[in-house]
Amino acid sequence: MIDITLENIQTELIQSSMQQPVLLDIWAPWCGPCKQLGPVLEKLETDYAGRFMLAKLNSDEQPEIAGQLSQMFGVRSIPFCVLFAGGQPVDGFVGAQPEATIRAFLDKHVPTEAALEAATEAEEAEALAESGDADAALAKLQEAVAIDPGNDEARHDYVKLLLQAGRIGEARRAFEPVAGKAALDARLGALGAWLQACEHAPQARPMEALDAAISTNKRDFEARFERAQVLLARQAFTAALDELLEILMRDKTWGNEAARKTYVSILELMSKPAKAATGGETKGALEVTGKAAVASGDPVVDQYRRRLSMVWF
Repeated sequence: MIDITLENIQTELIQSSMQQPVLLDIWAPWCGPCKQLGPVLEKLETDYAGRFMLAKLNSDEQPEIAGQLSQMFGVRSIPFCVLFAGGQPVDGFVGAQPEATIRAFLDKHVPTEAALEAATEAEEAEALAESGDADAALAKLQEAVAIDPGNDEARHDYVKLLLQAGRIGEARRAFEPVAGKAALDARLGALGAWLQACEHAPQARPMEALDAAISTNKRDFEARFERAQVLLARQAFTAALDELLEILMRDKTWGNEAARKTYVSILELMSKPAKAATGGETKGALEVTGKAAVASGDPVVDQYRRRLSMVWF
């Protein structure tokens, strides 16, 4: 539990809620219901064991923050609790509610114990993968997916490592539960494109035959696309992009935009995920909207994005 002030609101409330939900309890020393609610919230913070953090705001000492939140939610009484997640207020309740009611409220927003455990496994897997221990990372991610099948982030990383290891059949089985989301999720869509290329690569013509076909006819887009798919399966990403660019420079919409879509998927595979936003400066007042998360620029990815823009526009 931590007390919120103008000096620490950005770090202890906004930024902290990027990592885990934060329940802000707005209270006052003279408020009887506040005194009833406080111990219940403290007990729940202990019971939930890190699944959310409790923060307290004395409305008498911090009237500016309390006033902004009250105006935002149209609430004029205390105790007033606001749940922050992802750097923003997402829900709240008013009054000294029973413990069971507050638990039901929290369970709508805080991760389950299984999800929290899976997230820990996934974080450990990321560290192992960065250190070069792919087998240990795979084991951690497999455990994370088993604990929390709905953790799409862990599943994405698991499938990606399986593909990097050439374990195509296992990757397909792990990908199937989220295959239906691929059209709406760019990262999953890119993963699906890579998986499909890996599955089709064994039936592709030999590289020598593809090179000969292209040498004979520069506009043999079928051969060029087939060659790009083989290169994608081999994880030769930039070489695959170069081949797709050859198609796009001659026919931007070839194959119902198959070349462009595959090009974009490869860029997604090469891009690192965006880091959590750290939020803006308070400037003496409550800032409830953090800055947009932006992935660190990769010069190779940026170069190929520019090339696509030059061709397309």
